[in-house]
Amino acid sequence: MNSILRINVLLLVGNRLLCEALNRILRKRSDVLVMNQSLELSNLPVLITKSESDVVLLDSASASVLSRQRVTRMQDLNPNAQVLMVGMDVDESAFLRAVRAGVSGYLLNDASAADVIAAIRAVARGEAVCPAQLCKVLFDSVARPKEFIPSVRNIGLRLTRRQQELLPMIARGLTNKEIASFLNLSEQTVKNHIHRMLRKMGANDRLQVTEIAGVEGFAT
Repeated sequence: MNSILRINVLLLVGNRLLCEALNRILRKRSDVLVMNQSLELSNLPVLITKSESDVVLLDSASASVLSRQRVTRMQDLNPNAQVLMVGMDVDESAFLRAVRAGVSGYLLNDASAADVIAAIRAVARGEAVCPAQLCKVLFDSVARPKEFIPSVRNIGLRLTRRQQELLPMIARGLTNKEIASFLNLSEQTVKNHIHRMLRKMGANDRLQVTEIAGVEGFAT
């Protein structure tokens, strides 16, 4: 059934109920070994880097921590581990950011225990797992023309200092509320800055802002 006799899983899920439920489910499977389980998210990069697991399970809480710590590519932490996101919302931007970061599987919060087990086995075989609701988003992202990118050369000259400060935060996936808290601004002020940035950059949404930021070197 699986080329890997025992799938070593690292469980790094910040939601306690989800983490405990997954732990109980996985330990009942003879072909799955939970190597480590952690609710302490501050040292996620270290845990992932040092892990010898085949599959790393993350949720939205752990993904947010990695984003704030400027981890943009999972392969930079552990090129041998496949990453599976679990308990996720139907969020197109979050899904595409995860794919670009090197995630191999993405399960929504309505996934069953059988779905989780099947996804772990699939990504351990080197396959990818994508919710049916988000497949079209992935196809559209690959097929989308990039005409808007050449038109934003030297965007740093067009943006205010504050807007340039916002760019890497948006690229890291921070929410308006998180940005507002970090910069000691109101959430509405952040929304206004981002709205004006979209117009200046010729972008339709935050995802395109992220793509432009990467192309122009603002995503670090």
